[in-house]
Amino acid sequence: MSRSFSMPQAFVSPDRIRSLFTEAMSQMYRAEVPQYGTLIELVADVNAGCLERDPDLRARLARAGELERIDVERHGAIRLGMADELFTIRRLFAVMGMQPVGYYDLSVAGVPVHSTSFRPIDEAALNVNPFRVFTSLLRLELIEDEGLRGEAEAILAKRRIYTPRAVALIERHEHKGGLTEAEATEFVAEALETFRWHGEATVSADTYKRLHDAHRLIADVVSFKGPHINHLTPRTLDIDAVQARMPERGITPKAVIEGPPRRHCDILLRQTSFKALEETIAFSGDDGAIKGTHTARFGEIEQRGVALTAKGRVLYDQLLASVRGEVQVGAGGAKAGAYDHELAARFKALPDSWDELRRADLAFFRYSATPAGIAAAAGSRLPSDPEALIAGGYLAFTPIVYEDFLPVSAAGIFQSNLGTDQQQNYATRSNRDAFEAALGATVQDELALYAERQAASLDSALAALGLAGLPLKTVA
Repeated sequence: MSRSFSMPQAFVSPDRIRSLFTEAMSQMYRAEVPQYGTLIELVADVNAGCLERDPDLRARLARAGELERIDVERHGAIRLGMADELFTIRRLFAVMGMQPVGYYDLSVAGVPVHSTSFRPIDEAALNVNPFRVFTSLLRLELIEDEGLRGEAEAILAKRRIYTPRAVALIERHEHKGGLTEAEATEFVAEALETFRWHGEATVSADTYKRLHDAHRLIADVVSFKGPHINHLTPRTLDIDAVQARMPERGITPKAVIEGPPRRHCDILLRQTSFKALEETIAFSGDDGAIKGTHTARFGEIEQRGVALTAKGRVLYDQLLASVRGEVQVGAGGAKAGAYDHELAARFKALPDSWDELRRADLAFFRYSATPAGIAAAAGSRLPSDPEALIAGGYLAFTPIVYEDFLPVSAAGIFQSNLGTDQQQNYATRSNRDAFEAALGATVQDELALYAERQAASLDSALAALGLAGLPLKTVA
C-alpha cells in the first residue's frame, strides 16, 4: 500500500507580512483620502531631486542600507479607547515583527492620551520595511465629567474593533510560530478592517457634541466603531521643499515644521502636515436624517535624522524649550517666520557636523571597517586607537537614523489638526505603569536599542580589523 505525505507549508517572514500590510494600508488610505496620493507623488518628486543633486547623500544612504527603504517607508497613527484594545493590537503587530518602543505622555501638552510606537527593532528588518504605528490609548480618567466618563466607557465596552478571523489568525501565529503565505494574505485583509474609516457614528448627535466639547480627540476615539487610521506618513529627504511646494498641489500646510530646524546634519525628526479633513458623518439613532462633520484624518510628512544619545536629547530638549517658551505661533501662522529664525539661532549650540556630534557623544553611529582598513589589517599595520583608525580611513561611521517619535512634535501635530482654539492642560502625571499593564508588556527603551546597535557595529568592525575589544573614546 502506497502512502502519500504532504510537506508542511513554510511560514513567511514577519518582514513579508509587514510589507504586505503597509502596501494594503497605503492603497486603502489613498482611496479614502485622495490628497494622500498627491502627497506621495510630491514626496517622490522631492526625494528624486535630492538624490540627483546630492551624490554624497545617495552614497551615505546606500552604505547604511537605507536607500531602498525610503520609497516604502511609512508611519501611521491610531487612537484606541480601552485596555483590551491595546493588548490585542500588541499581539496583532507582533505578527508583523513590530514591538512596542518608547512611552509618550501627551497629556502634558493637552492631549488626553499616552502612547507607544510599534515598529521593527532589528537593523535588517528596519532596512526591509521600517513601518511604524504611533499607537495612543485614551485616558478616560482625564474626562472631568464623571457622568460623561462613565458613558464613554460604556460605549467603548460594547465595540469590537477586531474581526473574529483576525483574532483567530493572531492566535494561530502565536501557537504555530508563523503564518503561511495564504494565511498572511488573509491576515492582512482582516487586520485592515480595524483601521478602515466608517462614516457612521455609533453615538447620537447629542452624545457626540458632549464628547467633542470635552475634547475633540475624545469624540474621535469614542464615537466610531473602530480606530480609523488618522494619518499615513511618507518620509522625505527635504521637508522644507515639500512644505514650500504643497500649495502648488492644492494642499495647505500647517504654519511651522515641528521639531528641530533645518540643518546640514539632520537630527531626530521633523514633521509637517495638512489640515484634517471635514468629513460627513451620520449619527446613530437618527436613521441617517441628522448629518454632521468630523475632523480627524490628515496628511503628514516627516524627515528623519540621526538618533541622539541621552546627552544629545537633554541639549535638544533645552534648546527647543527655550524657543517655544518665548515665541508662540498663533492661528494662521502668525509669528511663524520669527519662530523659525529663533529656532535656527538657538540650535547653533548643537554641533552641525557628523564628526563633532560623534566625538561629543551627542548622537549614535554605525561603524564599519573600510576596504583600506581590511587590507591594512592583513599586514598588521593598524593603530590600536579607534580614533586613529577613523582618522586614517580604516574605520568609517554613518549616522543611525532615528526610528521613533518626539512627544512635543506629536502633540503639536495633534493640536494643529484638532483646532488651535483647544489648548487644555491636564493636572496629571504620566502613568507608564497603567499603560504597560494594559499593553501586557514592557515598552522597550529606544535609547538602549540605539546604544546596542552602535556597540554591536563597533565590535563587528574592530573584529574585522583584528582589533576586537578596543573601547571607543569620545570627547566630552
